[in-house]
Amino acid sequence: FFVFLDLPFPFTTMASAACTTVDDEDTRHIHSSNTVESENLRSRRKWRKTTDHPLKLTPKYFILVRSGLFIVGICIGTMHRVLSFAFPRSPSIRVKHTAKLRRAVSNNMGFNPLVSSIPCQKKYKFPATVTTTSLFSTASSPLSQSYDVIIIGGGHAGTEAATASARTGARTLLLTQKTSTLGELSCNPSIGGIGKGHLVREIDALQGVMGEVADASGIHFRMLNRRKGPAVRGPRGQMDRDLYKMNMQAVLLGDSENGLEKYENLDVLEASAEDLLLEEGEGIESLAPFADPLQNDAASTTSSSGEEQRVQTAKSLSSTAANASHRRARIRGVLAIDPSTGSRLEIESSAVVLTTGTFLRGVLMIGRERYSGGRHLRDSEEVEPPSIGLALTLERFGFPLGRLKTGTPARLDGRTIDWDGCKIQPSERPAQPFSHVRQSRGEEPPMAAVGRLIDCYQTATNEATHKLVTDYAHLLPEYDGMDGKGNGPRYCPSIYKKVERFAERKSHNSFLEPEGLNTHIVYPNGMSGPYPEEIQLQIFRTMKGLENVEIIRPGYDVEYDFVNPRVLTHTLETKAIAGLYLAGQICGTTGYEEAGAQGIVAGANAGRAAGAAYRGEEAPEPFVLGRDEAYIGVLIDDLVTKGTLEPYRMFTSRAEYRISLRADNADLRLTGKGAEYGLVTDPERLAALDMRETMITDNVERLRKFKLFVTEWAARGGSDIMGGDAMNRPGRESHKKSAEEVLGMPHVTLKHVEEVMAAVHDEQKTQQQQQLSQNEDEAIINNEESIECFIPTPSSVYDTVEASVKYKSYVVRQEKDIESWRKAQGARIPPNIIYNHSIMPTFSKEEIEKLNRFKPTTFAEASQISGLTPQSLVYLYHHVMKLNKESKRKSESVDGAIATANGKM
Repeated sequence: FFVFLDLPFPFTTMASAACTTVDDEDTRHIHSSNTVESENLRSRRKWRKTTDHPLKLTPKYFILVRSGLFIVGICIGTMHRVLSFAFPRSPSIRVKHTAKLRRAVSNNMGFNPLVSSIPCQKKYKFPATVTTTSLFSTASSPLSQSYDVIIIGGGHAGTEAATASARTGARTLLLTQKTSTLGELSCNPSIGGIGKGHLVREIDALQGVMGEVADASGIHFRMLNRRKGPAVRGPRGQMDRDLYKMNMQAVLLGDSENGLEKYENLDVLEASAEDLLLEEGEGIESLAPFADPLQNDAASTTSSSGEEQRVQTAKSLSSTAANASHRRARIRGVLAIDPSTGSRLEIESSAVVLTTGTFLRGVLMIGRERYSGGRHLRDSEEVEPPSIGLALTLERFGFPLGRLKTGTPARLDGRTIDWDGCKIQPSERPAQPFSHVRQSRGEEPPMAAVGRLIDCYQTATNEATHKLVTDYAHLLPEYDGMDGKGNGPRYCPSIYKKVERFAERKSHNSFLEPEGLNTHIVYPNGMSGPYPEEIQLQIFRTMKGLENVEIIRPGYDVEYDFVNPRVLTHTLETKAIAGLYLAGQICGTTGYEEAGAQGIVAGANAGRAAGAAYRGEEAPEPFVLGRDEAYIGVLIDDLVTKGTLEPYRMFTSRAEYRISLRADNADLRLTGKGAEYGLVTDPERLAALDMRETMITDNVERLRKFKLFVTEWAARGGSDIMGGDAMNRPGRESHKKSAEEVLGMPHVTLKHVEEVMAAVHDEQKTQQQQQLSQNEDEAIINNEESIECFIPTPSSVYDTVEASVKYKSYVVRQEKDIESWRKAQGARIPPNIIYNHSIMPTFSKEEIEKLNRFKPTTFAEASQISGLTPQSLVYLYHHVMKLNKESKRKSESVDGAIATANGKM
């Protein structure tokens, strides 16, 4: 009894021996769990073992005391059972005792979350200093005790979810372990890229914060894939880590020095989320329900296109009524721990967005060393603790949990790099912003405007590097996933995975990216590998320009729990727990941009539903984006319909409508819809959209109206560009083409067309001025207007005007291909089909690998394989149709030959 309560034992010989036995056993368990005992615990144990109490009891009296304590315990237990039966506890705080015990052990005694055989019979307990309190424990607290929505986690998913929820009018709380790490770039100091840049532009189009903060913090900008078509071009920016974090915190918390107020409807609390407050029951009603749009307008889908029907169906399946059979509980709030006092806070809400990142039972690894944590604090050995209680609650409700890993490379000392030995990668000028509002103003990002952009550099591995990577592979960590190999990102692999998968390659590029304007720390992109620190240093020193480099902080890996996202609806709400939303790496994705994209959808839906419930309004319609509307729609549809077994990364090839889903037109696609659903509230953003739409329409119309004879187009623009020799064929002299038609030709750019248009306008203006000078009096009488100067298409709409004209015919063809593919999903795939690169040269290695592994029998099955792109499915469909035609032709020829032979007989 005294041992369990951790009180000093008032007995000597027998009691001291008993205490020593328990202490030794506890100590062995603690050491095996990779923990460190607290000073007060060690001092108490020392006191117990060394103190000789003057009260000495004989065995007879000891037995009487023990018997008396036993009887008292029986009476207390019986009274507790009677009172519990008469006054049952609220189901909202029904948590299994084993879950409480595990959380107490893991959080308070450093318990290793990976040890599955937790000895629940041991007498562990919550620390005596923990008390339950409310958020109003201090009169000066600006926070409320209840909110509509609580966001757990202050990473990229969390910040977008919190601000999106707040913009819908919901009373929102962002719960984070450290406010000082809000907006931290945990791994690479960059935003955007191929596919990812599209997501950032779409987040910005919905008034998310990532694009604006990236513009304000960017120190190096490039448009990737510029030589290719506009559909696959991806904006990318290199960030100053300190500036990005500072600017994100200013957006969320306000900045009194610069006159910035905190984000409206949003509070931020520094506390650790211990667990969820739930009300349990099969089919329990949601506190923040969604309406089914098909109940009121069931006939609306009959006249809709295929994708519109898919979106309406997704909304219907995301409604509260559709998921009643799956529901086992509903959100009532969050149980949090105040880190400064250890007090327990019960904060009520009707919706919670869980954005735990890599913290869900996270384990950090360098070489063979393993220790619990979600991540290292930047430039520090200090570790942020993992989240254990939330993982156990998800496990208790049957969520399909798996393990994924990711890694971050070592940070290098830029003062020890030979920059002359590396290839320079300058920033582009003018720099293109992520923000549509900034673009509409014709502004560059701030650091570009003041000339403070930096250069990045490129180096590469070599055969000596690869030899070290292979020779020391036995020192890499042993993971929990994939039989110890770890389940990491396929498209952002460690240097070991690159060397292993591409053994034929002699080198792999690495980009050296300075982490800021006021630091000498350099991020070596593409070189993650959690070898022991001394091995990491040897590997880097084999590379050109890094022969004398020094490591500031070694790279490490983190392995963490994720939830297979097929248990979510398209709103990212879980089916089992009403009001619980997941976003970010917990859903199996990798990358800041993918996390932010999920966050904005989860936050918007949580805010709309919970806010409407609080205000007593009707249940709103779910906010769902279609695959033809946004890459965000593609991302979420892939996750919730196909799931993922490895970290999911966005690529343009994942979108069947990628010709329409360009980075340049994200505002045209999404800002209007965002305003309709209450996500876009900024008047300047809406005005910028109206202005851009008007400018695009006017410029396209100008191209449509301007016409010249084809021979004149060829003469002015060059026959090689304006159609080749075909323009000068006999009989073409009387044929005219508009500037819009000419722009649709290959190799013709908007710049080429407008140069011809400007030349013609200048000639016409000169002729008019000559005529006016000769007949000035007549011109005054006739009140003739002078020809205005030709103004080229403004840069803010240039790419959109060019792409909308140039790809108009491709968009039509795209629609036909997709519709024909969808109608053929029931078609069968021959079992003897061969999948390899010689037959299917456009397929990626991942696609060939997964087709050979799963061997789908129908196209519907093939479409459910994660990682198989729509373009590859269409290619496979045409390939199978071709095989079927050849087989049918051979069969008919054989039948004909048999019939002929029978006729002769």
